[in-house]
Amino acid sequence: MSLEEKSYSVLVVSAAEPFNQALTELFPAASFSPIRTVGAVSAAKRAVSERDYDFVIVNSPLPDDPGVRFAVDSVSSGGTIVLFLAKAEHYPDAYERLVGHGVFMMQKPIARSLFQTAAGWLISARERIRKTETRTLSIEEKMNEIRLVNRAKWLLISELKMTEPDAHRFVEKQAMDRSVPKRQVAEEIIQTYG
Repeated sequence: MSLEEKSYSVLVVSAAEPFNQALTELFPAASFSPIRTVGAVSAAKRAVSERDYDFVIVNSPLPDDPGVRFAVDSVSSGGTIVLFLAKAEHYPDAYERLVGHGVFMMQKPIARSLFQTAAGWLISARERIRKTETRTLSIEEKMNEIRLVNRAKWLLISELKMTEPDAHRFVEKQAMDRSVPKRQVAEEIIQTYG
C-alpha cells in the first residue's frame, strides 16, 4: 500500500480557532481522516479513551492544563506520534520534559512550510512504528506456534512414548506430507491427546 492510499487519524488539542482552521487546511482529507479537534486536555483524554489516533498535536498552553503530561501519556500508549507546540518562553522547559519521551517539539510561531515539513516527519515516524508493530506481531505469532508445537511434542512423548527427536520429526513429517503448517498438525495432536 503506497503512502497516497493510507489515511492517518489526527487529534488536535488546541483552543486557538485560527490555528485549528489553518491545520485542517494543511492536512488534506484524503490522507488525514478523521481530524478531530478538542479545546482542552480533559476533552483530549476522553477522545483518546474512545479510539486510537495516529497523530496527536498539542498546541500549548490549553485552558485547563499545559498539556505536557497528556503528551507523554499519549506517546507512551503505543503507536501514537505526538507533536507538541510551545511558545518561545515555554519551549526550553517543555523540551526538557518531553524530548526524552519521543515527543516531537516545535516552537511557535511556525511558518506554514515548516509545519508541512513537520507533517512529513510525523508520517515517516508513524510508518516506522507500523513496520515495527507488524514485525512484533509476526514474532509473537511465531513464538505462539513454537509453544504449540512444543506442547504437541510433549504430548507425543508422554502418550506415545516417543523420544523428543522422534516427536519433532513426526510433527515435521506430518506437516510436509499433508502440505499443512506445523501449527495445524500440533493443534490436531493436542486435540487428540490433550
